[in-house]
Amino acid sequence: MALIISKTGKNIAESKAYEYIAGYTIMNDVTARAMQIHDIENKMPWTRTKSFDTFGPIGPAIVPTKLISNPHQLDITVKVNGEIRQHANTSQMIFKIPELIQYISRHMTLSPGDIIATGTPEGVSELHDGDVVTVAIDQIGMLENNVIAE
Repeated sequence: MALIISKTGKNIAESKAYEYIAGYTIMNDVTARAMQIHDIENKMPWTRTKSFDTFGPIGPAIVPTKLISNPHQLDITVKVNGEIRQHANTSQMIFKIPELIQYISRHMTLSPGDIIATGTPEGVSELHDGDVVTVAIDQIGMLENNVIAE
């Protein structure tokens, strides 16, 4: 799940965090896992493993905060070629939304349109050319992407 920031904020208190969220959407947090392992083992930065041109697809829409009563009670399902690879609930998030916004805004100013990805459920899997990845989150929708080798 991703949060879309609605207004500029710095040092935002957890109690005020929801005032800075325009809405929620889906983000597929794609990572080149084998490359990431290689970079970590060789004490290299691994930013590139999440930064390829087609990584991090987002959408299909932004659902306004007022339409989701509890963002910490949404089922998340990720399928690869129709097979469930990840199934979780946002109640299992390690860092809750107010905590994320408070922490991030302590280190950088948040601006309208900024996107905060909340994390990845357990059960990541390798992707291959031709795979179809479907991410569905209750009350938000479904994002489907085809994997195409560059």
